[in-house]
Amino acid sequence: MSKKDKNEARARRKMSIRKRISGTEERPRLSVYRSNKHIYAQVIDDTDSRSILLVSDLTKGLAADLEAAKAAPTETEEGTAPDGTKMRRARVVGAAIAKACLDKGIKKVVFDRNGYLYHGRVRALAEAARAAGLDF
Repeated sequence: MSKKDKNEARARRKMSIRKRISGTEERPRLSVYRSNKHIYAQVIDDTDSRSILLVSDLTKGLAADLEAAKAAPTETEEGTAPDGTKMRRARVVGAAIAKACLDKGIKKVVFDRNGYLYHGRVRALAEAARAAGLDF
């Protein structure tokens, strides 16, 4: 599958998802974007067309958490295979976005995987956010 085909397929999935979900003030949309190196999570109120929160692995306040996550060895669900640094970063970002949402009084969100398949870093971020107390 060529890069163009992959991008078109993701864009098609993204539009299909966005037709069905929308963030409100009571239940904003948690949108995930992942690049090759970084991961970003943004909480959006679509009724006012504004971004409420943005957390990424580039956020200054997460540097200590990311270093601690990088140093700590973890086991994956399948067994003892090494867990990638990007997966650890996704978990830290998921926990951080959940904490920021709870600090702002947001307890429920709508999860927008942004056309990405629900596995790997997207799943790790979602599970960490749920574990930190966010409901979706």
